[in-house]
Amino acid sequence: MKKVLAIVGPTAVGKTALSIQLAHQFNGEIISGDSMQVYRGLDIGTAKVTAKEMDGITHHLIDIRDIDERFSVADFVSEAIKAIDLITSSGKLPIIVGGTGFYLQALLDGLELGGDQYQNADLRKQLREQADEKGNQALHDRLAEVDPQAAAEIPVNNVRRVIRALEVYIKTGRRFSDQKNDGRSFDAFLIGLTTDRALLYQRINQRVDMMMAAGLLEEAKFLYAHHGTEYQAGKGIGYHEFYPYFKGDITLEEAVDLVKKDSRHYAKRQLTWFRNKTRPNWYNLVEHPETITQIEADVRKWLNHQEM
Repeated sequence: MKKVLAIVGPTAVGKTALSIQLAHQFNGEIISGDSMQVYRGLDIGTAKVTAKEMDGITHHLIDIRDIDERFSVADFVSEAIKAIDLITSSGKLPIIVGGTGFYLQALLDGLELGGDQYQNADLRKQLREQADEKGNQALHDRLAEVDPQAAAEIPVNNVRRVIRALEVYIKTGRRFSDQKNDGRSFDAFLIGLTTDRALLYQRINQRVDMMMAAGLLEEAKFLYAHHGTEYQAGKGIGYHEFYPYFKGDITLEEAVDLVKKDSRHYAKRQLTWFRNKTRPNWYNLVEHPETITQIEADVRKWLNHQEM
C-alpha cells in the first residue's frame, strides 16, 4: 500500500508551516487538499502557500483551474491519485494538506467516486420529495432493498448521501457500495492540528485582518467583476461576503465582520468533521510548539511500520 501522510484541521492552526517542515524532514511533496486553492488568481482569500513559504518543496493541485471552472470531489480524487502515484514513483512521500475534510475522506475511504456523470437534478428532486412526503426512513428502506451494505453504512438522516447512493444505482444499475472501492488502498497517517477554541477564533480574526492588508478586497472585487457570484469559486468564504458591500447594501466593516464570522463557523464545522469522520492523531502546535518532536517521532514510527 502506498504511504500517504495527511495534515488536517481548521484554518489558522499552522498546517502549511508544518507540512513544509515535514516535507523537508521526510523527503516529501505536498498535495493541496483545499477546494479553493485550485483556482488561479485566488491567493489571499484561500491562504494559498506562497513561493517563499514553499521553500523549494514541490506542491500539487494548486492553480489548476480558472475561476469559471468547476472542481468536484471526483476531480480531486482523480487528480490526487495521479499526484500520489507520481510522488511515490519518484521515491518521495505524498503529504496531503488542507481543510476540506470531505475531499480527504473521499480519497482515503473511496467515497463519491461516481462523479458528476451520475447526478441527475430531476431524479434528485424526486427522491428528496419522497423523503419529505414519506419520511427519511422510507427513503432509507428503499436503499436497503437494493444496496444493503450502503444502507448499513449511511445513517437514516443523512438524506443527501442516501439520495446519492440511490442515484448511482438507478442510473447505472450498479450498487453504490460496489463503487466505493476502486482497488486502491493507502496506508495513511493523519495528523490533526487544533488549539483552544477562543485562541483559534482570535487567530482567525487576525488572519482576516492580515488578508485585508494584503489585498483581499481587490481579489473579491476581481471575482465580483468577472461574474464570480455565478461560479463555484465565487461562493468561497472570504469572497461572497463582500458582494453586498459592492452592491452598496452593507459597509466594508460589516463585510469584514461577516468574513470573520463565517470563517469562525467554518472552522467549527471543520473540527467537527475531522473528529467524526477521519479521526486523526491530534496535536496542538499553537500552544505547545515543542510537540513537533512528538509529531516527527510518530511519523517516523509509521514510516518504519512500528506500532503507534
